[in-house]
Amino acid sequence: MPHLRIEYSRGLDARADIAALCQAVHGAMCAAGIFPLAGIRVRAFCADHAIIADGLAENDFAAMTLSVGAGRSNDALRSAGDLIFAAAQKALEAPLATPHFALSLEIRVIDPELSWKQTPIHARLSGKS
Repeated sequence: MPHLRIEYSRGLDARADIAALCQAVHGAMCAAGIFPLAGIRVRAFCADHAIIADGLAENDFAAMTLSVGAGRSNDALRSAGDLIFAAAQKALEAPLATPHFALSLEIRVIDPELSWKQTPIHARLSGKS
């Protein structure tokens, strides 16, 4: 269940290719080697309304939250996070070169006793469908 949610400010659409960002972080998640392909999800959502830092109109952000199932070591998650963050930094080089942008990544581990799933995609990709 490696699901990466990217929330970003409306102005970022004009300054960055959000689809390319999604492709870049998806590639990093695959390359990390600790996530099953069938479980990877990358979703990006624009915040219709946001006030960032000092409220200047040119301020933008991209806040990434990676939700993962339990069972991976902190070292493995840190390494995956480093890959994902580096991919996002590369995809967002232009806004990061300005003093009006903030990029973040947080990894959250989900308690398996409080998580329900039904995903036939896993069976299809493992050849068991």
